[in-house]
Amino acid sequence: MGNFGNKWNKFLEIFFEQNGYVKVVEGLQNTILIAVAGLLIGIVIGTLIATVRVVPKYKRLPRILNGICSFYVGLFRGTPIVVQLLVFYYVLLPIIGIRMGGVQVSMLVFGLNSGAYISEIMRSGIQSVDPGQLEAGRAVGLSFTTTMIDIVIPQAVKNILPTLGNEFISLIKETSVVSFVGAADLYVAFSFIGSNSYEFMVPYLVMACIYVVLVMFIALLVKLMERSLKKSDRRN
Repeated sequence: MGNFGNKWNKFLEIFFEQNGYVKVVEGLQNTILIAVAGLLIGIVIGTLIATVRVVPKYKRLPRILNGICSFYVGLFRGTPIVVQLLVFYYVLLPIIGIRMGGVQVSMLVFGLNSGAYISEIMRSGIQSVDPGQLEAGRAVGLSFTTTMIDIVIPQAVKNILPTLGNEFISLIKETSVVSFVGAADLYVAFSFIGSNSYEFMVPYLVMACIYVVLVMFIALLVKLMERSLKKSDRRN
């Protein structure tokens, strides 16, 4: 017990007296920013891909677009997120002459990666909506795109909300690898404290607790949103 007390005191010393908390706050901000941006970008990309993949393939253009989307999904689902970060940061972006910081690259790559997964989530959500909804929209003169945006997709989002919450949780946890491209996240912050105190047990335990709190908060938020949507459905 006394040994753990010494480790805890060393942690507090670095955390407060050597401004370790500044790095932790910065790392927490970057972790949340990357995850939120990744989710939002992923929702936009995933919705577009899912829409393309459920469009009837009677014409040539939808078939071509579907092939491109299938390749995109297979590419990003078939390679580790670390590999994607390294390829974008050290290979693709330098080749095309674009300079971006580690946080910006992480936001972009996490968004592209999440888009591949959310596309499958959104596609299943769209397919879970009664086909009569789409037919009813077309029957009153709405275009396919308008019917999807105004009628089908909002209902699909309600159906897949818990799964989107799980995707957000996965993004939060996966941000621990962004240090590979120089982004300062929670892992970098607590590694700094551990390196300066020569004790890694307490910093990593505290880091784990922060991740648990973040995940519990997201889960609670999703539950509240589900409850709110159910109440609005009952009113309607």
